[in-house]
Amino acid sequence: MSLTDQPTLKLVSPTRPSRHINGVYTVPIKAYADERGQFMETFRREWFPWINWDRMQSNRSDSKKDVLRGLHYHHHQIDYWYVSRGVVRVGMVDLRPSSPTYRAVETLEIGDTNNVGVFIPIGVAHGFLALTDVTLTYLVNNYYDGGKDERGVAWNDPDINIPWGIESPQISPRDVENRLLKNIPQDELPPK
Repeated sequence: MSLTDQPTLKLVSPTRPSRHINGVYTVPIKAYADERGQFMETFRREWFPWINWDRMQSNRSDSKKDVLRGLHYHHHQIDYWYVSRGVVRVGMVDLRPSSPTYRAVETLEIGDTNNVGVFIPIGVAHGFLALTDVTLTYLVNNYYDGGKDERGVAWNDPDINIPWGIESPQISPRDVENRLLKNIPQDELPPK
């Protein structure tokens, strides 16, 4: 039976809350394949009904193996990540002082070996290490504002201690300038 011959496909995937960081969710992505290839639904607004998606922006990031991007956090936007090619190690830390998981760290590998989307809320610092050459698409619920909303924390901050599994990744000049968490003024950190 081909993909178009199937009478109905249930495409809505349930969100799964993180066991480590409050407000982080993964979404298992189901592939429907036949002799021609495959189809996947990678995002639905309905998976995250508590988010206003009226100002949605979609972005694509292509990275070579051993590139590390991050850690970044926002005051006014969430991220939803999906790796369409390759594998990344996602690293996250909760920077929201009022969160029950404040300062909790989580890593997970997504992409070819774990076909999931990842929802990252406001105030959770996030980054990824490309374990292979990768293409990552990400949706945000606010338009890019020239960097006014995005802040950064050092990828190798010893007080956060994300287990990246690499000592000398390729880092952008902007991310090299990210400060240690203890050196970031309180008014630049997430308020909640």
